[in-house]
Amino acid sequence: MTLAPFELGPLAWVLLATAALLVGISKTALPGINTISIAIFAAVLPAKASTGALLLLLIVGDVLALLSYRREADWRALVRLIPFAAVGLALGAVFLAFAADDWVRRLIGAVLLCLIAFTLWQRLGPGSRASANVSRDTSEPQRAAGLTARAGFGALGGFTTMVANAGGPVMSMYFLAARLPVKTFLGTAAWFFAVINLVKLPISMSLGLFTPATLQLDLLLIPGVVAGAFIGRWIASRIRQRVFEWAVIGGTALGATYLLVAQ
Repeated sequence: MTLAPFELGPLAWVLLATAALLVGISKTALPGINTISIAIFAAVLPAKASTGALLLLLIVGDVLALLSYRREADWRALVRLIPFAAVGLALGAVFLAFAADDWVRRLIGAVLLCLIAFTLWQRLGPGSRASANVSRDTSEPQRAAGLTARAGFGALGGFTTMVANAGGPVMSMYFLAARLPVKTFLGTAAWFFAVINLVKLPISMSLGLFTPATLQLDLLLIPGVVAGAFIGRWIASRIRQRVFEWAVIGGTALGATYLLVAQ
């Protein structure tokens, strides 16, 4: 299968345009739903081409998210995460060079489902109301502030984004546990993935994930990302905190399910 854009059929174009729209929305409103974009790209394009094409669109989405939320980030949490994410990126690059990733995607999906279960237990289990009140009185996450949590989430986020462009659901669980307000959540995520995806860019180039046809395809899809970003900003300015948090959990669950069943 070649990747020349004009060789794609009408249905493929509709699916890719939808995926681009979802990338924009995920970056500015609903993190985690970009896993739907991963699934669409993987279904329509060859494996390496889909990974490279989606990465470039994600970087465009990062830029748009930074334009919207660059001043909203929790810098203390961000600085503490980046070193561990760098370790995860390195491990992911080594893995991509030597191994197939199907079983790892399933493992990531299973880990995400466990994280979702733990998050739900935190929110709905005994003492959840008291712990929520405590977290509102501090600027640092109570549940996810420990070194072990930062190391685990940061490294897993770096690894999953390198292997499958699937770091969004992992980091969404960390930021959700931090109980960050909507715009602080989105600003912190925007800076985190802007840095991570730019670091991934030369690594992905060395792995041969980009071609002239990939760039041509992305140029045609960028307007969809921009449109999605504006839709996302509209949603983020109106969505309630509780609805936002449950939307993140739902999007992450969807992403975990895809990773478990994807071929």
